[in-house]
Amino acid sequence: MKFRNWFLAVLLFLAAGINAQIKNPVKFKFTVNDLGNNQYEAVLNATMESGWHIYSKDLPEDTGIPTEYKVSGKNIELIGKFTEVGKKHEEFSEAFGGTIVFYSNSAGFKQKFKLKDPAKPADVTSEITYQTCDDRVCLAPNTLEFNQKVTPKGAVEEATEEKTEAPKDSVKTVETVVADPVKGEVTVAETSKLDPKQLKIETLDFKNPLNDCGIGNKLVTNYWKILILGFISGLIALLTPCVFPMIPLTVSFFTKGNKNKAKGKRDALIYGFFILLIFVLLSVPFHLIDGIAGNIFNEISTNIWLNILFFIIFIFFAGSFFGYYDITLPSSIANKSSKAEEAGGIIGIFFMALTLVIVSFSCTGPILGTILGSILSDSSVSIPTVLTFALAGFGLAWAIVFGLLALFPQALQSLPKSGGWMNTVKVVLGFVELALALKFLSKADLVSKTFLLKRELFIAIWIIIAVGLTLYLFGLIRFPHDDKKPKISITRKVLGVLGIGFVIYLIQGLIPSERPKLQLLSGILPPLNVSYFHDEKDGILGMHPEHDFFTAVELAKKENKPILIDFTGYGCENCRKMEEFVWSEPDILPILQNDVVLASLYVDDKEELPEDQKTKIDLGDGQVKKVKTIGDRWSLFQQVNFNNNSQPHYVLITPDGKVINTPVSGYMPKEDFKKFLECGVNYYKTTK
Repeated sequence: MKFRNWFLAVLLFLAAGINAQIKNPVKFKFTVNDLGNNQYEAVLNATMESGWHIYSKDLPEDTGIPTEYKVSGKNIELIGKFTEVGKKHEEFSEAFGGTIVFYSNSAGFKQKFKLKDPAKPADVTSEITYQTCDDRVCLAPNTLEFNQKVTPKGAVEEATEEKTEAPKDSVKTVETVVADPVKGEVTVAETSKLDPKQLKIETLDFKNPLNDCGIGNKLVTNYWKILILGFISGLIALLTPCVFPMIPLTVSFFTKGNKNKAKGKRDALIYGFFILLIFVLLSVPFHLIDGIAGNIFNEISTNIWLNILFFIIFIFFAGSFFGYYDITLPSSIANKSSKAEEAGGIIGIFFMALTLVIVSFSCTGPILGTILGSILSDSSVSIPTVLTFALAGFGLAWAIVFGLLALFPQALQSLPKSGGWMNTVKVVLGFVELALALKFLSKADLVSKTFLLKRELFIAIWIIIAVGLTLYLFGLIRFPHDDKKPKISITRKVLGVLGIGFVIYLIQGLIPSERPKLQLLSGILPPLNVSYFHDEKDGILGMHPEHDFFTAVELAKKENKPILIDFTGYGCENCRKMEEFVWSEPDILPILQNDVVLASLYVDDKEELPEDQKTKIDLGDGQVKKVKTIGDRWSLFQQVNFNNNSQPHYVLITPDGKVINTPVSGYMPKEDFKKFLECGVNYYKTTK
């Protein structure tokens, strides 16, 4: 996982792998409604499983795959264009650098038509081409066909059914592909005609790989890292001047009139528990909001005005840390909480903990706000759950420290005395808040498509902020609460030197390069294509993958290398994220460039297949899948050989077509993808 600043509460990278299986999260129902006066409406209703969505026909270019709906028949005449029905969502995509438009839960597609000859029946055929995605993977674009007969009252049935038989010399060998809706598998029954290489390859046995190394298909969600980062943030907050005055107050509360040691230990433990509980309870409203509207956090994270609001709030937090003003809750709240302490017993201890949280708000508020804002800016995680773990870690740090002070009041003597160093901590945090504020301004800029805050401009502003922090640490600039002649400690000097190093690190981001730089800041900086130096070129990160599996096999035999099959798509957001944030890593890219033959098979390639390679798949329930494009071919190739239809999906195989280790799917941390690659490559090198 990439390192993130502690104050950020982390972009949680979702792990590699899902169980290999054919997913079918969208169900369709086709009906034809009689509108009267020889007008009809062909309606195709889609129902999606929770978390999945399909794109709208109004999807912007160069993003996902827009939905296409066509209605045809010999005796029908279309009226106007097809329309969509349902709640349309708009969300900014960093991977695409634009807004995507989609439907979740349900959607409807309608096309009006009339009969050319109202006295005759008509066979109505509707065809939909769509792509469905969730937060981790996209499934290959799918084309389904539905048929229904319309027989008007008094219509005369045709006596004979027209049949067309192809000339014998034009018949091509084809394969019959059957989808099993019960097992969720696709099998291939060869009846001859299409070259067997086009679909099923018997040696590609993904269930029995040559080696069991790598990461397999385990889904790992590491909330422990979130908890630890929250814990570190809590420890930092303890160093602020708003918290230190509460230390003697805590000691006084638990030593006053307490002669029973057993009761004192119990009260100290209860006090620590209440501190932890209060912080955890702060996340409860977000669980309730998520339960009411599951997509609300996505909408928040991509809303232009809310991102601008977060930018202003973070600037406001920074001003508070610099000492120009204080952020406090209304005094009436603190006074009521303090009076409640006098109740004594467990109730008094609870309100003592509540007073601690309230009084310290002026310093902890900005830090907690940073955690909240950073999590809301990441729509790829379960925000309420991650927020709970982050706040639990924050509260745990406080619970341990103040619980120990309540348990051992004499520990107060060993604590450092308050002084100028506390203000230094606040000012440093102010610079951090200032830098993080820019992330929200950048998101608003991207969503609005103004693209004014280019990647290089963002980096330049961060350089100015880092220079300002360095000058402050060396005492060259001061803020309102700093001493007139501050003493520059060794710690400040060391931090100042680190600040100089960070400035040097940032400067390299201003220099044009073929490879992405500043990997530690990926996900914070604007995308690579929002740059003064960006130029669209063929290839990925300087590589030129093969786009035909069989060409890749021949090349692998020639170079004696394993093949990395990359099932991807032009409209696959998670595929772009893998390429930019994972493939580009300095310990990943050389493996892709030198140790494997990369075969990127685009399942949404719209180029049509030759006529003799086109076919249909009977999915049952009146649904027929058409295989007419190169994308359809590779999608079917993925399904029949690996029983999987999600992207990105990665498979390492030998040149003779044997699966080396368990394939992996979805967006994953760098460490997991590296294990997957090294496992397969090292095994091949030792056995070739």
